[in-house]
Amino acid sequence: MGRERLDKQAIEAALANAAGWTLAEDGGAITRTFTFRNFSEAFAFMARVALAAEKMDHHPDWSNVYKTVDIRLNTHDAGGLTQLDFDLAKKIDRIFGG
Repeated sequence: MGRERLDKQAIEAALANAAGWTLAEDGGAITRTFTFRNFSEAFAFMARVALAAEKMDHHPDWSNVYKTVDIRLNTHDAGGLTQLDFDLAKKIDRIFGG
């Protein structure tokens, strides 16, 4: 469930409800950069996201440099974006927000 590749219209509709997330240049992923006060806060955020992602069996492509975390979401098996990516984005936003 949620692993069917979305068409362009469905992606645009989902993005309209995913503030802060942007469509990657290649159109095959959504991305967002999160900035924190320091490395400890960034790492704590990543740990919380990792637990949520593991529960969903859906894992982000991400990187961390000091207080910045860059996240890229797509569903590799589907070869693009699925509802699962937007569901994880919402969970990540909730974790970031508090």
